[in-house]
Amino acid sequence: MIESKMMNAGREAPADELPDTSPFARDVYCILGLPFDLVGVAEATRYMQRASAEGRRCFLSTPNLNFSIACLDDPKFRLSVIQSDLSVIDGMPLVWIAKALRLPFRERVAGSTLFETLRQESGKNGVAAMKVYFFGGPPGVAERAGQKLNADDSSMRAVGFDSPGFGSVEQMSNAAAIQKINDSGADFLVVALGAKKGQAWIQHNLSSLRVPLVSHLGAVVNFVAGTVSRAPIWIQKSGLEWIWRIKEEPGLWRRYWNDGVNLLRLLFSNIIPAAAAARRSSLPSANFACAEMALYTEGGRCRLRLSGAVGHPNIARLKVLLDRAARSDADFVLDCSALANVDSAAIGSLILLYGTCLANQRAWSVINVPIVVRRQFELHCAQYLLEPVA
Repeated sequence: MIESKMMNAGREAPADELPDTSPFARDVYCILGLPFDLVGVAEATRYMQRASAEGRRCFLSTPNLNFSIACLDDPKFRLSVIQSDLSVIDGMPLVWIAKALRLPFRERVAGSTLFETLRQESGKNGVAAMKVYFFGGPPGVAERAGQKLNADDSSMRAVGFDSPGFGSVEQMSNAAAIQKINDSGADFLVVALGAKKGQAWIQHNLSSLRVPLVSHLGAVVNFVAGTVSRAPIWIQKSGLEWIWRIKEEPGLWRRYWNDGVNLLRLLFSNIIPAAAAARRSSLPSANFACAEMALYTEGGRCRLRLSGAVGHPNIARLKVLLDRAARSDADFVLDCSALANVDSAAIGSLILLYGTCLANQRAWSVINVPIVVRRQFELHCAQYLLEPVA
């Protein structure tokens, strides 16, 4: 029995129905199963500066190819990206994959580039001077990074550091360490514990931290300290920075070798078929205009029913319903029985709702998925969305 009327079926939602503070106001696309914000360095920098000035939380994730591949087989690691406030495309291979899929990404947004841009703009043109806390890195490197930062001519200042060693996430999360970070008055907490452990540490402690900007930027501590030099700009843009990184840190060769092998596998199993499908399925705008979307409550569950083609051309309608679904306390059900097509933009926004449901311990299920739609989720490495979560 339907307890509430269907909402927004078959009509464009006015822009003011979706507040800017909603996570669904983000322009995201799914690449290799992860949501990526369509932002360049300038837009991401402004977003972080605003969050810092307003004291608003911004958990930044910077997935590169290695990061993305690791997330394929690690649900907890993947969830840390899904539940981030901003996820940027840090890696030229991901930019190339996006272009192959006809997604509008044009620029790599490396975490180290973001940090350097924030550093250069700190205290200039009305931007407040930024205070940074370094957490992690090899012994002594965080302290050296702070000293180097405070000795240069920028207005960015280090207000604390900690090298917690090589313990577990729980051991590195003691109350004294968190209190030290909070008491520092930092605007930006830079974590360097290795990608998986760093993301897990942030997830574990995020609710206790009072620092607005938080991100795992493993290489940044080394770059600032001067223990590792970053590749020249032309090498960064050519996609050959991995060669430079191996020169600087020879132990990385095995990681890059494994990434290359996995990328080759993904090219044939997912990327090339998805790129071919993107070229074949250029649907008329009328297909999206007549799509129906309905959100309603039935049997104590929040249900979203989609029909026709759902994607970037009608994403505004979908986002309004996803935002309303996120505000519900009921378990969520997505009914795909009449869904004919779903693209990277729609999957990306659904991933955000998935992350919200899991954060709020709401059950998630997707039902009546046509074979062609299931294949679209699989090609985007997002088949995990089709698995029920109790």
